[in-house]
Amino acid sequence: MNIMLNTLKVVAYALVKPPYVFILLAFFIMFYKQNKKIILMQKMIIGDKLNTTFELTISQIVLGILGGIVGSILLSYLGVAFNENTSIELIFLLSIIFMFINPRLICFSYSGAFLGFVSILLEIMREMYGIEVKAINFLNLDIVALMTLIAILHFVEGILVMIDGSKGSIPIFTKKDNKIIGGFAFKRYWAIPIGIVLIVNSQMHGLSEIIQLNKWDALIDFSSPLNVIKNAAIMLMPFYGVLGYTSITFTKSKKQKSTLSGIMIMLYSVTLYIFARLATLNIFFRLFVVIYAPMAHEFMIYIQKYMEVKEEPKYVSDERGIMVLEVAPNSQAYKMGIKSGDVFVEINNKKIVNEDDIFKTIKETSSSVWFKIKKTAGNLEEIRYRREVDLKKLGIVFVPISVPENSMVVKMNENKFSDVLQKIKDERKK
Repeated sequence: MNIMLNTLKVVAYALVKPPYVFILLAFFIMFYKQNKKIILMQKMIIGDKLNTTFELTISQIVLGILGGIVGSILLSYLGVAFNENTSIELIFLLSIIFMFINPRLICFSYSGAFLGFVSILLEIMREMYGIEVKAINFLNLDIVALMTLIAILHFVEGILVMIDGSKGSIPIFTKKDNKIIGGFAFKRYWAIPIGIVLIVNSQMHGLSEIIQLNKWDALIDFSSPLNVIKNAAIMLMPFYGVLGYTSITFTKSKKQKSTLSGIMIMLYSVTLYIFARLATLNIFFRLFVVIYAPMAHEFMIYIQKYMEVKEEPKYVSDERGIMVLEVAPNSQAYKMGIKSGDVFVEINNKKIVNEDDIFKTIKETSSSVWFKIKKTAGNLEEIRYRREVDLKKLGIVFVPISVPENSMVVKMNENKFSDVLQKIKDERKK
């Protein structure tokens, strides 16, 4: 049997057959509502949207599906399989429950570690003390297969973060060393359909549902006991999970941050995979990998935060001029070639002291304005801005020198997006 063909079939099944198609629709509605808030925040801060709500949502769904296909194929070829009596679907359910406690807990490292730890405790009770609670036998999971699954999901997540993590970012500001610095906040989720191999009793399922083990051209995870796979068959089952990425940067561009985060997540997945394979040796390594998964993930987050603190801020306005943080697509500034990171030095041959000088001069000029801009490459350019009759906005977010009382500057810390959005709305009403 062709592994890839069978895997594609089960993923396709998850896209078109009820009840899976309704799950996908629910994810679409959830993502759409979240992206609608993001677009509203962008319009309030920038004066224009960077993307449409539909664009942000459809990329999450489509790329999530592609990521699910890649992850499913990798799992199938690696022979990752679970006993049909174990509830591997709990990892997906727990990750969503954990997300409501804290959005970053949506990561499978936490839900997987929780399930793995419970499974090891049950193993210790059974092997050392002869205690077995049959009612919760469904929590007896194959730790090697479980941690390999988590490693593959993180590998897929790393790819998605690099490709799509920077979309829907929000310009933010904070204060450091008595200076206002600009940056970006990221919050992206992807719905992924994953095909997981279950080892089943061939006599309890129809021929159309199962694949005989001797026809499956991949090595079934060698942590599975022989008495389980003897005279057994396999069945591919679809599950839906959510991968999430939340982060903040003040030291890198949007693309630089998402690329770095993606690479670090992929490196984490590789190390987790190696330790998962070592877990076949004994219970010590199984316990180690269960602890390693969340601890290493926390360490990865700590490293990124440490780098943000120690590295120099990228977006700061100072005596050189006023720096551009974000430019809206299809705006006048975008058409003029102005990009994030450019510095406005002069306007009509006058030194720019603060961002108000720019807007005041434009307002008082009836025809055109000349900007002297230092580009990110270091060269100086003179750009002519012709004030149009319809008085369209430039479509630029500048990093301010100071914060005027009635400004739309948003300070970002550990607040939820909903709290920040409400703050913007309140300031808008003033």
